[in-house]
Amino acid sequence: MSKVLRTTVPFGDKDKRPIDTLEKNGISYTINPLGKKLTEEELCSLVHDCEVIVAGTEPITDKVMSKAKKLKMISRVGIGLDSVDLLAARKRDIAVSYTPDAPAPAVAELTMGLMYSLLRHVHESNIQLHRGEWHRFFGKRLVNCTVGLIGMGRIGTMTYKHLKALGVSKILCNDINESSKEGVDYVSKDEIYRNSDIISLHVPLTVRTKNMIAKKEISQMKSSVLLINTSRGGIINERDLSEALELCKISGAAVDVFEDEPYNGDLKEHDRCLLTSHMGSMSIDCRTRMEIEATDEAVRFILNNIQEGAVPEEEYEVQREGL
Repeated sequence: MSKVLRTTVPFGDKDKRPIDTLEKNGISYTINPLGKKLTEEELCSLVHDCEVIVAGTEPITDKVMSKAKKLKMISRVGIGLDSVDLLAARKRDIAVSYTPDAPAPAVAELTMGLMYSLLRHVHESNIQLHRGEWHRFFGKRLVNCTVGLIGMGRIGTMTYKHLKALGVSKILCNDINESSKEGVDYVSKDEIYRNSDIISLHVPLTVRTKNMIAKKEISQMKSSVLLINTSRGGIINERDLSEALELCKISGAAVDVFEDEPYNGDLKEHDRCLLTSHMGSMSIDCRTRMEIEATDEAVRFILNNIQEGAVPEEEYEVQREGL
């Protein structure tokens, strides 16, 4: 009987089908006993007899794998792979899968919501009213803004389509792979920094994108710019962002992802910085789809069936670049 460790939190809260799938196939599983994102040391203490990890964003490092002598497969609930040492997994012949399509609609919609909230100062008005203060903010309409999108993968492309459907005509895009998408205006990052009213990030965390937005890049931006990160913590230098907000070098920011989660840093001191707790994928339908796809992939592996969500070779190559 294969043993599965379910580390991601939440799991099965809104839909029990992933749990039912494991039980129907007679697969033994253990639930994350701490009910939170695990640290490396906490994970090390739990993996000694598991064969499959249905994983969240906890660090599955070379050290963790060295403690998991029976581990044969990692199935990521989500798209980001910065938390998984792919090269250490390959060295040990550990298969890795992920669910890259499932979270995209929810993340793109949250991104749009953050744009509207920043433009109309919804979050600031909410804070002030809770303090007993009454102030009516002037804002901007999205259709009158130049929006810069950095990263045109699944989520960036879906965000682009939302913007176009709403009538936003000035959309500047940047991507490593500038594949032909009808109507997409590809420009340099520097041009996006200089000309955008809103900049939204949709790139993975890799050696290429670590601290991609720091003091130098912020200095190129308009003082009225709004900066949004729903991709991964570490892409924006959090200290430099806090300083930029303190000195009014940018107008506002919305951050859903952080280097260390749960977050407890200086950005909490800025009312003009809208903070959310890594909620991009947390719509009921998308979260459920992620959990079902990751569980189904784990079951396929256990039953010796072909993986449908195996991580492509290009993701391993990206991690090799960081060596």
